[in-house]
Amino acid sequence: MVSRAIFVLLSALAGMALFIKADGASASYWMYGFGIGAVTGGLIVAGEYALHNLSFGIIVGATAGLAAGLVLTGLVEWVGGEIFDVQTFLFHIGGLVFLLGFPYLGLVLGARFGKEKLPSPEQKLFELDGNTVCPKVLDTSVIIDGRVADLCETRFLEGTFLVPHFILDELQHIADSSDSLKRARGRRGLDILNKIQKMGDVDVRIIDEDFPHVKEVDAKLIVLAKKMNAKIVTNDLNLNKVAELQGIRVLNINELCNALRPVVLPGEAIRVFVLKEGKEAGQGVAYLDDGTMIVVDNARRYIGKNVDVIVTSVLQTTAGRMIFTRLKEETEREEMQVARG
Repeated sequence: MVSRAIFVLLSALAGMALFIKADGASASYWMYGFGIGAVTGGLIVAGEYALHNLSFGIIVGATAGLAAGLVLTGLVEWVGGEIFDVQTFLFHIGGLVFLLGFPYLGLVLGARFGKEKLPSPEQKLFELDGNTVCPKVLDTSVIIDGRVADLCETRFLEGTFLVPHFILDELQHIADSSDSLKRARGRRGLDILNKIQKMGDVDVRIIDEDFPHVKEVDAKLIVLAKKMNAKIVTNDLNLNKVAELQGIRVLNINELCNALRPVVLPGEAIRVFVLKEGKEAGQGVAYLDDGTMIVVDNARRYIGKNVDVIVTSVLQTTAGRMIFTRLKEETEREEMQVARG
């Protein structure tokens, strides 16, 4: 804060000095110069606040841009003052703009160039043989769920997995809960994480990166993913939506499982086990291996048995799919009656 105040003061003094040098300057000119210099310096400091969370690459680019801006500013001052001997009031206003504004413009442009062209130290951690490997951040829900370990075993997921310490703390807090269900979930999450760490094709890194100014764990995950240029692996639908709105790539295990469900078309014959009675009279309910519910008309008498059914329709809901079927023997009997009639 002290350095910023000193910079604003020096900007004000620089403005005052430039205005006093102008031809025909009156005694009040130094006040105009002092005020304009202070305002310009304050604007630059305000802009600096917007750039305080910069990676090393951005700082290098910004420094190069600032140096270029200062060189060009000095060149303009030298050409105008020494060669053409211009010492007017308007010239010194322009000189002040160049002296303070041009280097700042170079700073901003250099920062943008550095952000696009120079990798940050965190990104360099994931460069192997010249190819950038995109790390994946695991959230609490996907660790407790456990299916991510199966995907790693089958090599559908590989590479570097990042587990921030605040996620590990959350898992430990759940594992220490007084609620037996929560305690079991937390311990399962820790076991799954330990299982993934022992896999040869997966590199699990526990990182200490934290953001004390951010309160929510999901918000911390989003900030971390942005900083590390990483993907988020989750089962949380809300986190998925918020992350995608902010341009972060998300790997949702539930979406993957839905995409891998077997396709069942109307008219297709399948064999199912009728597990229980349905809501409507005479209905039976069965399930596919992936948990999809199958409603079978007139199958109440077959509860506890395997039957062949014909798919009549498939309904997609927010909770998942529902498949409606009829008994194959009834369908064939009706078809025979139609053929005879």
